[in-house]
Amino acid sequence: MAISQQSIIINLDAHQTLHLRRISDEGQQGPIVFFMHGAVENGKIFYTHSNKGLAPFLAEHGYCCYVADLRGRGDSKPIISSDAKYGQTEAILEDIPTFIKQIELIEGKKPDYWVAHSWGGVLMNSAFARFPEYINDVKACVYFGSKRSLFNNHPQKLLQANLIWYFMAPLLAKKHGYLNAKGYKWGSDNETQKSHYQSMQWAKKKPWIDSDDNFDYAKALNSLHLPPTLHIAAVKDKALAQPIDIQKFMDESGPGIQQMRIYGRKHGHNFDYDHINMLTHPSARDDQFKDLLNWFKAHPINSHQVTLKEVFCNAPT
Repeated sequence: MAISQQSIIINLDAHQTLHLRRISDEGQQGPIVFFMHGAVENGKIFYTHSNKGLAPFLAEHGYCCYVADLRGRGDSKPIISSDAKYGQTEAILEDIPTFIKQIELIEGKKPDYWVAHSWGGVLMNSAFARFPEYINDVKACVYFGSKRSLFNNHPQKLLQANLIWYFMAPLLAKKHGYLNAKGYKWGSDNETQKSHYQSMQWAKKKPWIDSDDNFDYAKALNSLHLPPTLHIAAVKDKALAQPIDIQKFMDESGPGIQQMRIYGRKHGHNFDYDHINMLTHPSARDDQFKDLLNWFKAHPINSHQVTLKEVFCNAPT
């Protein structure tokens, strides 16, 4: 087995490129998976160059993985600065469709499965709301620690969200013209002032409405059946995606099939996971990564038949 990685550079406009990382076993032509990172992040949450992480794990099992870097993040250029005026609206309306088109150009079809971490799940469901034609192409989704609004009141949430994200971050973003989250060690990448503002409004339990054109995402999703989605929660994710936060996100994402599972020792797993190491800890291969494979297998690319009874029949409760 030889897992290979290639970088694909997409010209978004005369001044901006987007980066996709293709990770696959060249000897197999399996289903295609599209990955979306969250806020103050980039695609490296899903892989390392030494083939660790979820995307290489799936490549080992025959999947062809495409990991995206939203504009200005990761290897998308130029990096975010005070000159960057785009936000999450552009990520939803421009970046994600551009990634999907590029994958279709290379592979001859759109991705079969979508995977997200944290805010990436909000962006993906927002893209489904804007482009419902994507829904029929996607057989299933798996979201790791994805929530839209924060409903929990844990002390860590009060620190990370209320103090840092809602109070300090807007002041620093205004001062510098962008949020230097990487410099302040708040994340692995930076955010534009606009993307921070827009995500902050939604996280504050405000309506799921676009601040640019007033598009109502919740209203659109209420009449759509999104692909079957497995939500991964972690017992030590106290601030950013507690089960109550994830459940609220599930509730406003329409009537489609959704399940949530919580990962930690008390639930029969190998480790007490948190918001980041749910994707980076070595034990994840035998816990949530294995369950992701079962979820995909229960929703195969050649069938829309749902076989939920088989998904976790051997999993601990």
